[in-house]
Amino acid sequence: MKNQINFTQDMFLPVTHNFEDAEKIFRPSISYWSDVWRRLRQNKLAMFGLFIIVLLIIFAMIGPYLNGYTYYEQDFTKKNLAPNSEFWFGTDSAGRDIFTRAWYGARISLFIGIMAAAIDFIMGVIYGGISGLKGGRVDEIMMRIAEVLYSIPYLLVVILLMVVMGQGLWTIILAMTMTGWIPMARLVRGQVLQLKEQEYVQAANALGASTSWILLKHLIPNTMGPILVNITLTVPTAIFSEATLSFLGLGVPAPMASWGTMANDALSSLLVGYEYQLFIPAFLISLTMFAFNVLGDGLRDALDPRLRK
Repeated sequence: MKNQINFTQDMFLPVTHNFEDAEKIFRPSISYWSDVWRRLRQNKLAMFGLFIIVLLIIFAMIGPYLNGYTYYEQDFTKKNLAPNSEFWFGTDSAGRDIFTRAWYGARISLFIGIMAAAIDFIMGVIYGGISGLKGGRVDEIMMRIAEVLYSIPYLLVVILLMVVMGQGLWTIILAMTMTGWIPMARLVRGQVLQLKEQEYVQAANALGASTSWILLKHLIPNTMGPILVNITLTVPTAIFSEATLSFLGLGVPAPMASWGTMANDALSSLLVGYEYQLFIPAFLISLTMFAFNVLGDGLRDALDPRLRK
């Protein structure tokens, strides 16, 4: 036959087997959170949302100092000016610089959102974790108390606190968190009810571990995925709630500025051709809610172990 290959002994090498190489791990091990970050980075929309959030935080810190105006300084000779080289976002009906007020308002709105999420996290994890771990009659009583609190109308709670404590930043935060922690508690309770039947939790119980030890070392770390997703959705909800209250006149008192108070102040100027005064705070509220929501969706996908490759 043409092109026939003649095999010789020199073409062959004996196969060697190294038992040390057989046990060696050539691929670097990846931890769970490293894999979560890797998958989150692959989600371009979630990373875009994270970039917007970081940008908003940076401008909230440095924005009020960029053009030399304060958020409360009034100059009626310069009221209702359109955006220009001196007033980058224009001025409002009292001659105040909208650019400075917008980024000072970002401080207030983001602070309220982050504080509400942090308090909801602490109260919800503790209450829901204890309820789910104890179970039985304790769980029944704790959940009925939570349902009674959750049935109280939110706006009624705000008005009552305004009467008792007066209008202010901490009054809004307290009003949001009085019942806002209950969805987090329900979420944690459901996760704990599933996890407490696992062998490692039963082993810890058999060894005499305390309730706090089991919660801190076993249950809460294994529920952090759904908790983090819930936190990213709590922040924009709190920001929108604050904006709604401020728009209704129940928000932070003057001369403090938030996006909701800016929208409320701009409402009277909307019909006379100063739409930009309402557009700027409304756009910032929408942008913040969009960023947190897409980040939450990305975290939900990244934390799902069924999608791990």
